[in-house]
Amino acid sequence: MEKDEKGHTHTEELKEVTIELEEDQVEALEELAAQYRKRLGQDWDLGSVVRLAVGDFLTRLGKMT
Repeated sequence: MEKDEKGHTHTEELKEVTIELEEDQVEALEELAAQYRKRLGQDWDLGSVVRLAVGDFLTRLGKMT
């Protein structure tokens, strides 16, 4: 397993992409990242929360397990 620049271990390699979100969506995701950092004591950032949200969305559609 590889570790990213923050020392997190990933089972799959991350691929950098560019997405466009509405300002209120970015604000909400950044708030969630701050809440997760506080609650979990881990370094959550915007990308982490977006990956979590996308993973949940794809799982609900039956595209990921």
